[in-house]
Amino acid sequence: MQRQEVVGELSETELRAIVPELQSLTERYKRSERIQKALYRISELSSSAVNLDSLYLSVHNVVRDFMTADNFFVAFHEKQDERIQFAYFVDERDEDTMQSISYEKIKNGITAHILRSGDNLVMTKENYQDLVREHGFEVLGTPPVDLIGVPLKRDGDVIGAMVVQSYHDNVRYSDDDLEILVFISQHIVTTVDRVKHRELTEMLIQERTRQLSDANKVLEAQIAERKRMEALQNALFEISELSASTGIDIMTFYGRIHKILQRLIKAPNCYIALTDREKSSLSFPYFVGKSSDSSGTRKMGKGLTEYVIERAEACLIDANKVNELTLDNKLEEGVAKAMRVSGNCWMGAPLMLDGVVEGVIAVQTYGASDDYDDEDLNILRFVSQHIAVAIGRRRSAQNLKEYNKQLTDKVKERTAELNLTNDSLKRQIEQRKEIELKLIHDAHHDALTNLPNRVMFNNRLELAISSKKRHSAHNYALLFIDLDRFKNINDTLGHHAGDEFLIEVARRISICKRSHDLLARLGGDEFVILVDSFTNIRDVEMVAQRIVDSISAPFKIENKEVFSGASVGIAELSEYYNGADDALRDADAAMYQAKNLGRNRFVLFDVSMRNQLVEEIEQETEFRRAFKRGEFQCFLQPIVNLQNDEVLYYESTMRWHSPHKGLVKDATFWNLADQCGLTYSVNQQLMDFTFKQLHKWRLDPDMRKMKIGLSLSIEHLLHKKSLENLVQLIEWSEIESECLVIELSEQSLGKFNKYLPNILDSLHKMGVTLVLDNFGSETASLAYLFKYDFDFIKLNENLINTIGMSDKYHKLVESIILIANNNGIEVIGDGVNDMGTKEELHFIGCHYAQGALMGKATAV
Repeated sequence: MQRQEVVGELSETELRAIVPELQSLTERYKRSERIQKALYRISELSSSAVNLDSLYLSVHNVVRDFMTADNFFVAFHEKQDERIQFAYFVDERDEDTMQSISYEKIKNGITAHILRSGDNLVMTKENYQDLVREHGFEVLGTPPVDLIGVPLKRDGDVIGAMVVQSYHDNVRYSDDDLEILVFISQHIVTTVDRVKHRELTEMLIQERTRQLSDANKVLEAQIAERKRMEALQNALFEISELSASTGIDIMTFYGRIHKILQRLIKAPNCYIALTDREKSSLSFPYFVGKSSDSSGTRKMGKGLTEYVIERAEACLIDANKVNELTLDNKLEEGVAKAMRVSGNCWMGAPLMLDGVVEGVIAVQTYGASDDYDDEDLNILRFVSQHIAVAIGRRRSAQNLKEYNKQLTDKVKERTAELNLTNDSLKRQIEQRKEIELKLIHDAHHDALTNLPNRVMFNNRLELAISSKKRHSAHNYALLFIDLDRFKNINDTLGHHAGDEFLIEVARRISICKRSHDLLARLGGDEFVILVDSFTNIRDVEMVAQRIVDSISAPFKIENKEVFSGASVGIAELSEYYNGADDALRDADAAMYQAKNLGRNRFVLFDVSMRNQLVEEIEQETEFRRAFKRGEFQCFLQPIVNLQNDEVLYYESTMRWHSPHKGLVKDATFWNLADQCGLTYSVNQQLMDFTFKQLHKWRLDPDMRKMKIGLSLSIEHLLHKKSLENLVQLIEWSEIESECLVIELSEQSLGKFNKYLPNILDSLHKMGVTLVLDNFGSETASLAYLFKYDFDFIKLNENLINTIGMSDKYHKLVESIILIANNNGIEVIGDGVNDMGTKEELHFIGCHYAQGALMGKATAV
């Protein structure tokens, strides 16, 4: 029997058996570690990326860490844009760069499909044809072998897409690749927004590092011209040796410098000019050439040397430049004339010592064939710096000899300068640390109020939820605060005043919360508080009440007193929450409940609020689908003359038979249309139904003169082409305009008071009959009867039903009818469902009625 070696409590055979499992676990651990690093890198990009280009390149590199991503692009498309912006585009087959393209041009492409649908797209060579047939793709560019595309979303809206694709059979993508790409896409939009927000701060940092960047560019240029720089370096070594040699006189030093310079550029004529301490005259200690400047000393004037000293930079002067300087009165005419005659080209570079121009080294050639170029100018500029250093060294050496007795004082002076330099370096290091801390602070705080922002708050909220799951006895609560009437303040007083208002709100809320609670601004006028360590929910409600009371107090903004309020939603954290979004959703739902209850109050969340929101969303979704499927029905209900029971006209209304709610009509129907933003479209559909019915009646001799009443909102009539469309429909249906009755609801008159005269005037010119509908549902302002020219008013059903309640209500209705009749306006009573109401209305002067007794509504 083979002996098995035992290691600890496991045999060698057992250890070998578990090796594959350990390897698998290791691979999964490595992948998890890479994903964590990627998350850290993406989070770090918001503070480390210099600009958007580097951000996208960094994101591309993150993607490359997980998959082959040689072909990768990021595209953005805001709803109001007509073009798709390719913020980053790398492709080995198609265009090298693509920045922007019309959405219309690629609306049937893969990118546009992702932007429209908001869904992930995985395309392989196996399902390629199926996807093309299913979605009607028009493939732009080279078809890929594999492609993964994921949407980029901000606040649930699709604003862009991120795509990686392969053109090779040996590069295929897996579900893990899709998971990684989706993971990255969930963070990139927030990171991009942060980088944009950081641009102003980065400009300040870039300005401070500009000098270092310039030096780096010089070094890069030197590396690119390595051979030439080797010769230049040898020349500099010789200059350094000359500057260190104290045994040669100054003229010999200048002469050798000239010879070294001649090996680098054409310099048959060279001179060195130095300024005096007062900068009033020039001396020429070294001169080789034709000019009279070799005389020794002259006063400062308007020569080429003075031009370089004034600019403190190297200059190349040729014939064209001479003419330009002469016209600008920066050069004497005599100097310019001499240069034009001799056809020479001149270069000069300043000799800078301790940041001050002490002189100029200049060279010149004669004849156009010997002109200098920019490379020669760069060499002279570079050499002049070292010549200046060499001159400075010799000057220092001479001073050292002359002031040898003062050596101790000089050492002390240099030591003091060194200490100052060290102090300056320390200050720079501290400034750099402060900048880094500020960047970290800005990435996690709101720029306006300096409160923690959404990112920081979500992180703390996630930690609180995790803590609640581990320690259920620890209590947390979330307060969601929304300001009332903030938009009015912003629109009326301006954005600057709005910012002052938000800062003051943040200050007041900070006073109301407890010291260890976390207050943050999510954006706009939304604030949140994470309440920590409370014993009873009443403690949280007290915080909320303090906030409501504080915000309801008047604000002094730009010497104006303004008022606001706060609607606060409270959600107590439980171990059932899976993330920050769940808690924020419930607190938000409670906040909206507080708004619905009248604002300026707080509401504690319960499950029914979430269910109500879900139910409203489902009902709105069902309403939209019903509209798209054309499930709305048009009903006609008669308005009858109470004297002879003849039909005055039929009112055309829109109703919907919901599978869950049954028949939805009147106020509920139009409220749903308004919530879905479909009021205009539904009104348009109602108009189409109505005019089709009028057109049909025109062919019926008994009905050709019958009228139809159409209830339209003022908002609809304010639409640019509504009245034109109304005229076109009248012409299309081939009816007389007198057959059309337009009903305008009382509720909308007050909102659009200033637009109403023009609208009524246009409708009167068409010849249609005008009815003031639903009178008595709001203020029942009698001024409407005198101010506006209506043919009929229709009393609200609730007002009609009050006739039999008391003598007071009876007299109110009778008075309204009497005033209307005296002004030549006929009255229609709505909701007449019994004989008693009908007879009473007829008795007090109402001539027309509508309701179940008069005739039920019938579907068209």
